[in-house]
Amino acid sequence: MKILVTGGAGFIGSAVVRHAVRAGHAVVNLDALTYAANLENVRPVANSPHYAFEHADIRDRAALDAILARHAPDAILHLAAESHVDRSIDGPGDFIATNVTGTFNLLETARAYWTRAGRPEGFRFHHVSTDEVYGSLGPEGKFTEDTPYAPNSPYSASKAASDHLVRAWHETYGLPVVISNCSNNYGPYHFPEKLIPVVILKALAGQPIPVYGAGENVRDWLYVEDHADALLTVLTRGAVGRSYNIGGENERRNIDLVRTICAILDEKRPAARSHAAQITFVADRPGHDLRYAIDPTRIRTELGWRPSVTVEEGLARTVQWYLDNEAWWRPLLDRQGVGQRLGVGT
Repeated sequence: MKILVTGGAGFIGSAVVRHAVRAGHAVVNLDALTYAANLENVRPVANSPHYAFEHADIRDRAALDAILARHAPDAILHLAAESHVDRSIDGPGDFIATNVTGTFNLLETARAYWTRAGRPEGFRFHHVSTDEVYGSLGPEGKFTEDTPYAPNSPYSASKAASDHLVRAWHETYGLPVVISNCSNNYGPYHFPEKLIPVVILKALAGQPIPVYGAGENVRDWLYVEDHADALLTVLTRGAVGRSYNIGGENERRNIDLVRTICAILDEKRPAARSHAAQITFVADRPGHDLRYAIDPTRIRTELGWRPSVTVEEGLARTVQWYLDNEAWWRPLLDRQGVGQRLGVGT
């Protein structure tokens, strides 16, 4: 297939680009190259004849029309989004503009392109979303595809809105869509403002490792390479109009995850004292959801997919990748907001 990937220079998007090119697909990477994007993420496949890059913003409808006309993709895999919850608290406008209006633009461009092409049956618009749209769980239960939406942050509200737009374009206009909602991703090339790279890099620098609240919040962790494989599975085999929850089947409290990373670093990069001694509890994020957990029954039973990497294996791989790739992450520490406490709600 020829796949147009939006946000392909970001963390998850670049994993999809690398995975798709290696699987033999032609990939057009459309990215606005905002602060969290990095073309170094796709360097391993950038010289492939199956790879092309388009520098464009999904808020620019004319640019989207031109790119689809030029490349004539068989499918669109839409990952472009503002994604950091803390930044959404401080500046929600960017999240509305990109995640909501940008998705609207892409849907309209896709609908016009699909209609002009004679509505080919094999065309797919795959919208990639998050489990955060469902809100917060208590100690028990898991999110299913039928869980009512209850977003609690500007970020999750913007993603919920985009999910609803995609469903509406399918129901109203017949656009062939699939939707996936994933749990927390981690792995190589993770931008250093998210929890796991923050822990690794603060530990290596000998700085306090910040943990929100008491670290009791629970997340289901999904290795990004597994997620990329799942996304291509949903794109190529998912039923039109269907949504699929993609989980890592690896629930962990934040504090336990942080201590695991510290233990891995104690082994791989020992210091005078355990890295866990650097853990510092800080004021919690406003509206911090207690627990996310995904029930992956649908994708497992209908598409035969499940994750291949446990969180212990994935964390060991991730820590080693950061140890081996300082030339990648070091320049990113100078980007706006990285290393600062954001989203305090003031």
